[in-house]
Formats: sequence, C-alpha cells, structure tokens
Amino acid sequence: MCTKCGGLLLAFEEDLGDRWDGEPWVVWPRRQHRTLSPKIPESLRQAHEEARKSFSAKAYTAAAVMVPRTLEGVCKDQNVEQEGSRPIPLVKVLEALRSQDKIDGRLFEWAQALRILGNQGAHFTDAVVGREDASDGLALAEALLD
Repeated sequence: MCTKCGGLLLAFEEDLGDRWDGEPWVVWPRRQHRTLSPKIPESLRQAHEEARKSFSAKAYTAAAVMVPRTLEGVCKDQNVEQEGSRPIPLVKVLEALRSQDKIDGRLFEWAQALRILGNQGAHFTDAVVGREDASDGLALAEALLD
C-alpha cells in the first residue's frame, strides 16, 4: 500500500550490498511522468527520455550523464553552441544563454548544477550519484526544457 495515497501497488526491494539505496522498485502501477511540451524538438525529447529510462532502471549515474547531454541539445537548439569551428565549453554556452536572456538567473544556476552533476557522473571518481541527485537533475532538466 502506498504510504502517500493509500492506493495499491506492487513493489520489490533488492539488496545489492553497499549499492542498495533502500528504495523499493515500484512495478505497478507504472509511474507516470510529466509530459513535455510538444514544442520541444524530438531529438531533445529522446535525450531526456533516455535519462528518464536510466533513472527508472536505477542507473542513476547514467541518468546524471544524460541530463547535461540534454542541456547541450538545448544550447544547440538555441543556436548557442560554438565559436567558428570550435565547440564552446558548456559553462560558456550557459553564460551566453543567460546574457541573451534565453534563460533567467535562476535557470542559469540550475543549469550549472546540472553541468556539475553530469561531470560527477561522467568521470570515474569515488563520488556516487544517488537517487535524489539524479531525480533533482531530471526535474531541473525538465524546467530548462520548458
């Protein structure tokens, strides 16, 4: 029984040793996520959907890596991606989006957090991308896509 709404659900827990996050895996009913605007280009939808699928499979590091990929796609969609023939580092692209008033200061700060989360996931370190960080990353990516 769901502790929030009291509805029925089917879930299981899997002990993966030190990687177990203590969260049950809800099998039914399938969680519905928010629908993205139809104005968002299909390529961005697909990148974000891959991040969602990774999260659903409890592949939180993979989800964290897909979020900045989506962010880079947003920059490309807004024609802020390179100087001449060289790609601009993502941090500079985000600054350009802010200076062009395509994102506000709050979204800029969120996007910086997404970039850092993606770096944490993309580089092999002892840092662990947890469920909450990956979930926050997905929510912030959706806000930026909106």
